[in-house]
Amino acid sequence: MPEILWGVGGLAAGLVAYWMYGFLLRRDAQTQSAAILEDTRRKSEATVRDAEIKSREVQLNAQTEIENKRNQSRDEARKETQALERKKLQLDQLTDDLKKQEMMVQTNQNKLKNRLEAATEREKDLNDILSKQREQLHKITGLGKDEATKRLLQLLENDLADQVGARLLEHEQMVKAQAEEKSREILLVTMQRYSASLTSESTTSTVDIPNDDMKGRIIGREGRNIRAFEKETGVDLIIDDTPGVVIISGFDPVRREIGRQSLEKLIDDGRIHPSRIEELVRKTKEELESFMRKTGAEAAQEADIVGLHPRIIELLGRLHFRTSYSQNVLRHSMEVAYLSGMIAEMVGLDGTLARRCGLLHDLGKAADHEMEGGHPAIGADILKRHGEGKDVVHAALGHHDQILIEYPYTVIVATADAASASRPGARRESLERYVKRMEELEVIAKEFPGVEQAFAIQAGREVRVLVSAKDTNDERAAKIARDIATAFEERLSYPGEIRVTVIRESRFMELAK
Repeated sequence: MPEILWGVGGLAAGLVAYWMYGFLLRRDAQTQSAAILEDTRRKSEATVRDAEIKSREVQLNAQTEIENKRNQSRDEARKETQALERKKLQLDQLTDDLKKQEMMVQTNQNKLKNRLEAATEREKDLNDILSKQREQLHKITGLGKDEATKRLLQLLENDLADQVGARLLEHEQMVKAQAEEKSREILLVTMQRYSASLTSESTTSTVDIPNDDMKGRIIGREGRNIRAFEKETGVDLIIDDTPGVVIISGFDPVRREIGRQSLEKLIDDGRIHPSRIEELVRKTKEELESFMRKTGAEAAQEADIVGLHPRIIELLGRLHFRTSYSQNVLRHSMEVAYLSGMIAEMVGLDGTLARRCGLLHDLGKAADHEMEGGHPAIGADILKRHGEGKDVVHAALGHHDQILIEYPYTVIVATADAASASRPGARRESLERYVKRMEELEVIAKEFPGVEQAFAIQAGREVRVLVSAKDTNDERAAKIARDIATAFEERLSYPGEIRVTVIRESRFMELAK
């Protein structure tokens, strides 16, 4: 029994505890639910307030933007109004100016109209006066109208002819001065662009020997060696008392060079007899011919000239052994080629053709010992026979004295030839001959009346003559220059040209005290 009571009591206690636990759980749930609801309510109110604040901010920003645009539009309208007012003022000012100008134009037109009427009246009066004077002139002179007109036209024609002649002379002098200045500029620029040594190689006609015993060996028994040598080489071998030197004489520079090289080889070899002489001379000729062909080809290549005939190339190589006034002719031809090419390019012509004309202009000097005539004609004939053009042929023929205007390359080659030959140091002279020639120039110039002083300058290429301004006028000075130039041509022999410059100067001097 007691156990049942304890069991019932325990059950009742358990039920009470379970109810209390459920009650507490329900109360907590209600409390949490009320808290959640309260929190949700507060968040909702905060969200509503934020939305209201943002809405007000958006509204304020929109109002501010609208107000700014309204102010900007108002400023722009005010500026446009001001600009229109300024334009209106300008238009009003222009209108006033135009009205003033119209009034001035109207006034000027009235004045011109009055002047035109006055001029018409005056012209009418003048015509009447001229008619009366013409009638009186006809009565006085007894000439009819046609005859008087003819004489008047004749007088006018003579007057105009004099004026035209004077104007033509003036323009001719001006063109000549411009042409001389331009040509001088072209020559100076060309010679500055081309750079070459002033002294050129020259051939030698002497051979050094180690001792005087060698002279006897060269002569040989009863002169058989020297005779064999001269027969094979075609030169004269001069052996005199001069110690250590044997002289080779011959008019052909190539033969003289063959003799020189052959003799040097014989001396080095030591075996001097007729058969050895023949062998070495033949070998030297072959070597020299090969050397000339190579030298001619190198010269053509250096001048950038192609298509030359082998005979022309060989003759170019022969020029290596030819000299003119101690100037090597091949180097002179190369220099003329370069100068001609640069001059032609500066005046708008074919530089390659000009170089070809310049390189071949002295080709006749390589054969003038074998053919009759001067080297220009010989060179022109050789070039023509070997297919060169008429410009090249005429440049060789006329670069000294047959210059024709229709062959411009001949003029260019002649100019380059004179520049190459006359530049200082290109051709050497003895000091005595140089001084004597300079003295002759000055003495001849001083022989003419009115000449006070004469000075030879530029190595004798120019003579400046000072004449008396008191005793000589301009026409007389021009005649003195021509007479002096004529005297130089008749009494002197010289390469190139000599310029005669006559200076007439008036000086007036006073002292300020």
